Amino acid sequence: MENIKVSIVVPIYNSEKYLVKCLNSLLNQTLKEIEIICVNDGSKDNSLNILKKYSEKDNRFVIINQENQGLSAARNNGMKYAKGEYIGFVDSDDWVDINFYEKLYNSAKNNNCEIAVGDIYRQGKLLKSKRMKYKKEEIAYTPVDKYKKANIPTHNYVWNKIYKRESLIGHEFPLNMYYEDIFWLSKVVYDLKGLVIVPETFYYYRKISGSIVTQKSIKTRKDFLKATKELYNFMNEHNIPIPPHRLGQKDRIKLFGKEIIKAEYYYPASIKYKLFGFINILEIQKFDPDYYIKTSL
Repeated sequence: MENIKVSIVVPIYNSEKYLVKCLNSLLNQTLKEIEIICVNDGSKDNSLNILKKYSEKDNRFVIINQENQGLSAARNNGMKYAKGEYIGFVDSDDWVDINFYEKLYNSAKNNNCEIAVGDIYRQGKLLKSKRMKYKKEEIAYTPVDKYKKANIPTHNYVWNKIYKRESLIGHEFPLNMYYEDIFWLSKVVYDLKGLVIVPETFYYYRKISGSIVTQKSIKTRKDFLKATKELYNFMNEHNIPIPPHRLGQKDRIKLFGKEIIKAEYYYPASIKYKLFGFINILEIQKFDPDYYIKTSL
């Protein structure tokens, strides 16, 4: 296909349970000049067979097979194959509105921006909850304004955006680490020219128990701390103010499987303890940020 407007990179690993909903949302996009690059990262379930069925009925689906190398390697590999004017990312357990890429692409082109940002819904087990909903189209050109409009560092999400492909050359995701998108996104938003906010079209993020971001281990804590420190150092070096915000990590105390106390961590240095997850009972200032590594699991 010529004149590809958006290349959509979908990393896939053992995603058979959610993959059809994801791929259907891309298949039915109102923007037709797209390619859907599905990077099968060594799946052991039925994911590859599902991908083959989609590629047989629509040649916009491109399948890349690789040995299991992780999310960053899959995204990097997909970017190498992309031919579109812009690139977007979709995780294989998520989905988007059918006009998602048309609205983002048109806004990016009309405003001469290299990044366009859409709304986000988080999908839990039972209910959807809004994470980010924009009220009007807004444009930002300076680094400070771009970070503010993209809500960085609070929402370091790569997948509710599209990026000018040529301007992404040299911006690869770091390998062998979790929370790789935190620092990647901060550099991309800084380097690319112009960012536009696009209201009324949503990326649906599915929160899954047992996923990488919900698991706790020494490595995830270390990687979160490393990525966050790199982000803050980068913002400080480029004179971008860091607003107070809640950090991604949480600790929970449970009794008989029910959450009793939740600890939430806030930048620059405080912990809020909440009874049953929502009743504030204690706040501690000036905690050790290396707590994320030192605390036993």
